[in-house]
Amino acid sequence: MQDFEQFIGSFSFDSRLAEVDINSSVAHTKMLVKAKIIDISDGEKIISGLTNILKDIKGNWELPKEEDVHYAIEKELIKRIGSVGGKMHTARSRNDQVATDLRIYLKQEIKIIVNLISDFQKVLVVKADENIDVIMPGFTHLQPAQPVSAAHHLLAYAWMVQRDKERLNDCYRRTDILPLGSAALAGTSFNIDRQYTAQLLGFKSISENSLDAVSDRDFAVEFVFCMSLTVLHLTRFCEEIILWMNPEFGYITIDDKFTSGSSIMPQKRNPDSAEVIRGKSGRIIGDLIALFTIIKSLPLAYNRDLQEDKPPVFDSLDNLKLCLEVMKEMVKSLEFVEKRVLKSTEKGFIAATEIADYLARNNVPFRLAHCIVRDIVLYCKKKSKTLNELSLEEYNKFSKIFKKDIFEYLDAKSVANIKTSYGGTSRRSVLHQIKNIKNKLELETK
Repeated sequence: MQDFEQFIGSFSFDSRLAEVDINSSVAHTKMLVKAKIIDISDGEKIISGLTNILKDIKGNWELPKEEDVHYAIEKELIKRIGSVGGKMHTARSRNDQVATDLRIYLKQEIKIIVNLISDFQKVLVVKADENIDVIMPGFTHLQPAQPVSAAHHLLAYAWMVQRDKERLNDCYRRTDILPLGSAALAGTSFNIDRQYTAQLLGFKSISENSLDAVSDRDFAVEFVFCMSLTVLHLTRFCEEIILWMNPEFGYITIDDKFTSGSSIMPQKRNPDSAEVIRGKSGRIIGDLIALFTIIKSLPLAYNRDLQEDKPPVFDSLDNLKLCLEVMKEMVKSLEFVEKRVLKSTEKGFIAATEIADYLARNNVPFRLAHCIVRDIVLYCKKKSKTLNELSLEEYNKFSKIFKKDIFEYLDAKSVANIKTSYGGTSRRSVLHQIKNIKNKLELETK
């Protein structure tokens, strides 16, 4: 029988909700007193008992294990103050109680995670400031494409995770709805004041439909989706860190504490931190699929399946918070090997597009200019030359439009810095980006 109780129980994972459960119970009790559903003296005893339980929990006292944390707190309360403690559960069910606790908890966690993302962005902005004049190859299809500043590349991730924060803030809005007062599924006959409870617990609004309120876990699914997309963005950067550390690239160094050696090859430094983040993405995405599967085909209203919503929610947020902390520190230690990065821009004919643009600015239709430059690149490959190594006479074999000034468009730094369009990689544009994202970060702290 004990095994069965463990099977249906949830205390092992929902015990982290103890504080929010006590706080929501205090608010519910205050509402019961205000609505004259229980006496003031009974309410004071309940609130005092709950306050003492919370104080003990914060003092490392362990709540006795029961079926779930909600029943454990209620049982402990009755043990301490007597049967009056049972009045706390008037006009509510564990169904709306659990849904309320999870919403309160996730509202708190959303704020924490948004702040962690902001801290990561600040590191990216500092690194961008330091590397405005470092020019590197930009890639498409993992092939050299056009030169960009390293700052521009770093800022791409700053904007990427900015969207993650916006999604989380939007998720917060849908989480900020109070289900308490919906009772088991049909509401209650007691004359409760749900708006007052919402005010006490800091909810912006209350749920409109009691059936939906106790069975809704969309907010949890959305939250874990936000965790999944954020960690996917981190994995994209991790993949580049792993590539850039490879001696074939040799673009960056990171602090040794984010790497490990080999058990057999003494020369190795492996990018383990980046790889672990990449690996944890699978776990977090798995949490999302688990939630999808839990709510799939569930009839209204509450079903015990929903007890299993918490492990994937808690697992995803714990792991993402850890990934953000490690990512922030790892990027803080990242240094570009400027000479190696610049040398790499000589590969792949990455000034080719600029040569085509040069022709287009001199009234050659771009599609024709594209063909001319394609032939120039084929010629370079045949002659084992770079675009910089061709003479003006050689360029003129393909078009008489070319003048001496064509060589001004072959230097990687020059090519990057003439991309002055809004959002481009020129120095001016990158400085503008940095200013914009700093402004956003400052506004978010106000």
